[in-house]
Amino acid sequence: MKYVDKLIKENSDNTQTVLDMGCGTGKHAELFCNNGYIVHGIDLSEDMLNIAEKRREGKEDKLSFSQSNIQELNLDKKFDVVVSLFHVMSYQNSNEELIKAFKVAKKHLHDDGIFIFDFWYGPAVLTDLPVTRIKRLKNENIKVTRIAEPVLYAKENIVDVHYDVFIEDVNSKKIVEKQELHKMRYFFDTELELICKQVGFSIEKKYEWMSDKNPDFNSWNVVWIIRN
Repeated sequence: MKYVDKLIKENSDNTQTVLDMGCGTGKHAELFCNNGYIVHGIDLSEDMLNIAEKRREGKEDKLSFSQSNIQELNLDKKFDVVVSLFHVMSYQNSNEELIKAFKVAKKHLHDDGIFIFDFWYGPAVLTDLPVTRIKRLKNENIKVTRIAEPVLYAKENIVDVHYDVFIEDVNSKKIVEKQELHKMRYFFDTELELICKQVGFSIEKKYEWMSDKNPDFNSWNVVWIIRN
């Protein structure tokens, strides 16, 4: 995660500890650890955390994980940086969930610590509306076809993304189908600015994801750096 590491170094001096909220399988927490940080990752999924735990081998004193809902997290510990990446905040569909998530991040930050999060950016989502997309992957054992069908709820700032995933065994031709629903919220500057003010964060930087550009109507993915 060279990009996020760059954001940390540009906005936080002498960072030692990182909290990864919504760490999934722990891959990015491990990369942060490899970059010299002491990292704790939290996630709600027990299956994901079982994978993450395997990454701790040889790093037990610098990498740890625990299970929690973001809104209920209480580690009784503070960090130099909190990150929440790959649209975890966009899964906070209600104002109540989002405000609680911001309060939890603040509670776990040292004074002057920073919170880095990315999200779906409303101006771009409504300019380039979500459409059905098909993605295919293949190796010598399986073929995977993923169909993503979105339904936009403009009054709620929500996109329901319905995933149909077909996994075909190349040898037996047996196909397994899996279905998932991801409810994704897109955000606008004014609402996030209001929440930052309410919770007590100051806004440091706003970038298009993976760049140093200001977000615009083409920036579906945006990252903010805010300070405690």
